[in-house]
Amino acid sequence: MNIENDHTFVICAYKESEFLEECIVSLKSQTLPSRIIAVTHTPSEFLDNMMKKYDIPLIVNYGEGGITQDWNFGLEQVETRYATVAHQDDVYEKEYLETLLPVMKKTKRTLIGFSEYAEIRNGVKTTDVKMLKIKRLMLRPLRIKAFWSSKFVRRRILSFGDPICCPAVTFDLERVERPIFENHFRSAEDWEAWEKISRLKGSFVYIPKPFVCHRIYEESTTSEIIKDGARIEENYIMFRKFWPSPIAKLINKFYTKSEDSNTL
Repeated sequence: MNIENDHTFVICAYKESEFLEECIVSLKSQTLPSRIIAVTHTPSEFLDNMMKKYDIPLIVNYGEGGITQDWNFGLEQVETRYATVAHQDDVYEKEYLETLLPVMKKTKRTLIGFSEYAEIRNGVKTTDVKMLKIKRLMLRPLRIKAFWSSKFVRRRILSFGDPICCPAVTFDLERVERPIFENHFRSAEDWEAWEKISRLKGSFVYIPKPFVCHRIYEESTTSEIIKDGARIEENYIMFRKFWPSPIAKLINKFYTKSEDSNTL
């Protein structure tokens, strides 16, 4: 099987996002071609027309809907070894797959691979955001390739928060068992998945350049969850996987404050 057919982008489409087409164009523009599919639990004429325009199969999830439910459903449709869950509001640099996938294939026992990410705020791409600077600092140990296979290093990184952007992650589905995501969180579901995967024998491949642009806007799911406070309790639950309660509460206090930059 050639490298082109080893990977699938899974677009999780919801309702009628004004940014969906920009996401699709960025996937179609990859310098390393990939299969692309779309899944949704909110079928509509808008989505039908959009996917027909770009010749992308649209698969409807008639079961339980939700963020993790759609992610898991989408990954279940994948027939290739590697897969990336593309969020409909985000944009990929054209070299994302060409840069990441060959490194994953050459690395011994890769579990996941991911790049850094930028943010799109009011239509402008930026990496000059407090939280992004903190996340880059957290990931700095993984600039040393010898640490990619270290459970200790990656678990220490995850013990201070989640610096890995979900749409920037590509999974090796021969080494990571599906379903990947649990369904009980609203915001920490990806962090929980990384924590579970971090226990496995294998490597976390890291590309220290921003090849994904995550969009921040008032109506985004991330912004809504931060505003209603759901993220604070979920973060605490995650910190408790690594720390005693008093330390977890202290870290969560500072981590929550730093997340203020995730809203406009």
